[in-house]
Amino acid sequence: MINQDVKEVRMVDLKGQYERIKPEIDTAIQSVLDETAFIKGRHVKAFTQSFAEYLGVKHVIGCANGTDALQLALMALDLKPGDEVITTSFTFVATIEVICLLGLKPVFVDVSPESFNIDPSKLREVITERSRCIIPVHLFGQSADMDPIMDIAQEYGLKVVEDTAQAVSATYDTRSGTRTCGTMGDVGTFSFFPSKNLGCYGDGGAVCTNDDALAEKINLFANHGSKRKYYYDEIGINSRLDGIQAAILSVKLKHLDDYNLARIKAAERYDQLLQDVSQVTLPARKSGRDHMFHQYTIKVKNRDVVKEALSSQAIPTGVYYPAPLHTQPIYAPLHPADRPLPVTEELCKTVLSLPMHTELDWDTQHHIVEALLSAL
Repeated sequence: MINQDVKEVRMVDLKGQYERIKPEIDTAIQSVLDETAFIKGRHVKAFTQSFAEYLGVKHVIGCANGTDALQLALMALDLKPGDEVITTSFTFVATIEVICLLGLKPVFVDVSPESFNIDPSKLREVITERSRCIIPVHLFGQSADMDPIMDIAQEYGLKVVEDTAQAVSATYDTRSGTRTCGTMGDVGTFSFFPSKNLGCYGDGGAVCTNDDALAEKINLFANHGSKRKYYYDEIGINSRLDGIQAAILSVKLKHLDDYNLARIKAAERYDQLLQDVSQVTLPARKSGRDHMFHQYTIKVKNRDVVKEALSSQAIPTGVYYPAPLHTQPIYAPLHPADRPLPVTEELCKTVLSLPMHTELDWDTQHHIVEALLSAL
């Protein structure tokens, strides 16, 4: 029987999270207002330094959003128009659009049916003399399989840009030790969109690297291509993390480990409630990788019917992503028609993300699962 007394179910509960840390957030914002440190300033410096220490990386450069982070990373690699960037079609469009905006060519490969991340075994078959870079996307909160990706990149002299928008804090056990997502390739990129595990209250992003020369270039391109005011060395863009967002992120970074633990516990409760439901495929936990559950994404047949039935019971869900990028009219001409991506195309028909956030409790999740079972 569906419990009608459960409070409103939210896909993401940013309000509830804010209310728990309201005094800290309000004090941090007021500090920026008092100092009028809206652009650059000590709050941005403090956050980027703290985030670098948290990741275990030498350089973090704040920027305006996660899309800019990807663009800045590719700009810093000195790629030329027509150079090929290998990535996945099962991702948010930002991964692809920055490739195209820079005059580069996206090359799509399929993903793993379990982890939903790029399948390293598919990489060699698309590498050509124009290949320059691989962008693995750490999707839904779990790392891509980085050891074989890095091996192939080294073998062919390719750069690696990690799209870490959905997997801040996630780790991967490399052959040389455990590393944090974003720190294994040449460059890592992050989004601080409000719904992310580490989210600000507007737009924000960051780029990280251990390469001093790359860090200098990224800083340069993010600041109009200028090292000295009114003098320009490169054609750059204007992409800055502002003081208010940096101050908010500094507060939330202190809580990030607790937030991750809350998401992991919520995922374990979903697992417990759904473990005997044959119509549902639960999210995979791959060996040597933790999962930070930016999304709790199941696979289910008749997905659209199930989603509509849940919606009728006031249960929000998400479909990430309903249409493969390589099949959409604007990007389809870039992908060979005789190179199908069957796993990607099947996932776009079957994935369904259930509510996932730091404020989920047992009663709410039990209510969600009861509604799901009814929908099934």
